[in-house]
Amino acid sequence: MCTAATYKTKDFYFGRTLDYEFSYGDEIVITPRNYKFHFRELGDIAAHYAIIGMAHVADDYPLYYDAVNEKGLAIAGLNFVGSAVYGDHADGKDNVAQFELIPWLLSRCASVAEARVLIERMNISKLPYSDNLPVAQLHWIIADRNEAITLESVANGDECAIKVYNNPVGVLTNNPPFDKQLFALNNYAHLSPRAAENNFAPKLPLWQYSRGMGALGLPGDLSSQSRFIRAAFVKLNSSSGDGEMESVSQFFHILNAVDQQRGCCELEPDKYEITIYTSCCNTDKGIYYYTSYDNHQITAVDMHREELDGSELIRYTPISYEQIKFQN
Repeated sequence: MCTAATYKTKDFYFGRTLDYEFSYGDEIVITPRNYKFHFRELGDIAAHYAIIGMAHVADDYPLYYDAVNEKGLAIAGLNFVGSAVYGDHADGKDNVAQFELIPWLLSRCASVAEARVLIERMNISKLPYSDNLPVAQLHWIIADRNEAITLESVANGDECAIKVYNNPVGVLTNNPPFDKQLFALNNYAHLSPRAAENNFAPKLPLWQYSRGMGALGLPGDLSSQSRFIRAAFVKLNSSSGDGEMESVSQFFHILNAVDQQRGCCELEPDKYEITIYTSCCNTDKGIYYYTSYDNHQITAVDMHREELDGSELIRYTPISYEQIKFQN
């Protein structure tokens, strides 16, 4: 399971947690402008926007989990198991395989507005990358500094339909479908970052015995709906300065509110879901920051320090061991 979020100070930030029981071998991957993307039904694109993000590379092809292009458009795919439904080939549509969606949009679109145009012509097909990498059931958050949307491909009778939702919260988790995630916020309209008022019975001298009681009732479990509520509350009430370091620090604090610790989500004996990595990308500067489960030190890769007019993938293995700085 996963959580994605946006955050804007002077610059715009986008990132996610990837929560799972194992890693496929994730890498920070920069796709330069002249890397040739091959799309199964739409041919090749040899010149496009540069992209940076976290991906599994298979046969020199970047299967991105989350990424941003040099224009500041960002996308993350999150598990949507049991709800995602993809189609067969559709005549008259741009048939984009599920694993091609992020490169298809980021290679060609500079904004959410431009992505909406391509999505209108799109059919998300159930074509797998390979026999060893079956089709992942996902939905996506697509964002720039001006707006965010959620994209889902779901059942529509015996067929499937693409739905695009405005995402005013700038947060996405997993199930249920996004419209239901958003509606559930109505149940928490009474929460506040300020001290709670006594609305129970004014004649009773009820005592504010602790700080933070305005948020009493905020879900604390690891279910996807509860993580959506918690991440939305933390993100929408977050405050930081406009500087890069304080903005990045605050973004990681937002996503740390939904961090999954080994042992708390048991899938079967001795098998647990954990937060494998947490990312934060400054979409304006093209800097990809990350932490991993066993490395809390923030590490960064700057796409603009690389040769972006090249044709070969640029790959960095995440630092996965703890780095502790002694002060004595």
